[in-house]
Amino acid sequence: MTFHLVKVGGSLIGCAKEVMRSLGRISGHGFLVVPGGGPMADLVRELWSMGQLSLEASHWMAVLAMEQYAYLLADGTGAAMTDKVGRVSGVAVLRPYSSLQVDDAGLEHTWEYTSDAVAALAAARLDVDLIKLTDVSGVLIGGRQAEVVAASDMLGIPSCIDNGALRILIQSGRSARVLDGRDPSKLADLILFGQGGTTILGR
Repeated sequence: MTFHLVKVGGSLIGCAKEVMRSLGRISGHGFLVVPGGGPMADLVRELWSMGQLSLEASHWMAVLAMEQYAYLLADGTGAAMTDKVGRVSGVAVLRPYSSLQVDDAGLEHTWEYTSDAVAALAAARLDVDLIKLTDVSGVLIGGRQAEVVAASDMLGIPSCIDNGALRILIQSGRSARVLDGRDPSKLADLILFGQGGTTILGR
């Protein structure tokens, strides 16, 4: 069975359940899904920007926001839930809080290290590439979508992936593929046959 580490962004919350069902229909492949933070994490960031939270509290509350989104992703979709970063068969959604409480080495407790960085860290620990499903078709460089780009060339440039994740990709040497998840019916082709999106090289 081929294993994949997939981050399902909070931007896909409107079609997230169908994304999960589509992953479940890809036979012969296992998917560990790392949830985004979605609107729950947006609320944490808003409270922080208002001076109501420290960065440390914001970090753990944002991780708990990912945990909430994990329940949404699993609810009624047939996906299992797990607290462990490991290879799975079928589709399982990671509840990240417990595992990160034990060991979150590699994550800084700042807003540069969001759910993207959590997903990149999980991919690095499992020595696999990251697939990031989001609401854009790829990474724009100079107004054009790039097919391939080095993570080091993206540092400090606003994009659909956070700087913390880019640093983890560079450190681990693993790559990430940014794919448009808004049409779940196309996910099999996107994931299995490399159609579309942008590959971010870990260098």
